[in-house]
Amino acid sequence: MTVAVVTGAGRGMGRSCVEKLRGLTEHLVAVDLVAPEIEGTIGLACDVSDPAAIATLVERVDALGPFRALAHVAGISPTMADSRRIFDVDLVATQRLLDAFEPLVVPGSAAVCFSSLAAYQIAPFADPALDSVIDEPLAADFLDRISGLVTDSGYAYGLAKRGVVRASARAAVRWGTRGGRVNSLAPGIIDTPMGRQELEQQPVMRTMLEQVPLGRLGGAGEVAAVAAFLLSDDASFVSGIDVLVDGALVPGMASAG
Repeated sequence: MTVAVVTGAGRGMGRSCVEKLRGLTEHLVAVDLVAPEIEGTIGLACDVSDPAAIATLVERVDALGPFRALAHVAGISPTMADSRRIFDVDLVATQRLLDAFEPLVVPGSAAVCFSSLAAYQIAPFADPALDSVIDEPLAADFLDRISGLVTDSGYAYGLAKRGVVRASARAAVRWGTRGGRVNSLAPGIIDTPMGRQELEQQPVMRTMLEQVPLGRLGGAGEVAAVAAFLLSDDASFVSGIDVLVDGALVPGMASAG
């Protein structure tokens, strides 16, 4: 009886991923800071920034059966924390999860880690020196180094999500030798509680929304549907890439100059 895991399952895109992944496996573990009460799932409380909590999660999954899928959706946005906390939750936790689940990978296992449109926004300004730092998020001095170099929470968020893209690609190589796959998924401006908070508190988000060629917010279910595809057997030869789900906002911004 195989097992799928969704982090950040309590609301928003994580909750939508739970709904989309029903039926993929026999056991569906819904993970959040407070154990979600979702019918048909196993609710588990887990702070993904806590290594001990990740170890407990992996032990539970291993006990339930072969590991089939991980949708790592949990994360925080620029208005929710300072740069250090953003790097810890959005990047360090992602690397820890990928490393912790790697020993459980069997042929057919797959993971999708949520990155962000923000990773594309900072890409033109990528600094090789910063890339070398974010490529080692489990280094003992990582949080001290990166939070000293990057203090703006918005830039920290984009850089952390760039790190998620790069970490997922690296993991795809390691998991691939075991028959597993890893991809990342970059949502654009999505109609979720977190997305609405960013729209309310950051005026630039309103300007960006006006540049979405499809002319609207994305839906959490639309993002979850892409995650479900990437985790399904229909995507059995798709690994090591980032998929942008933004209604063509990135090319829309480029064309706007």
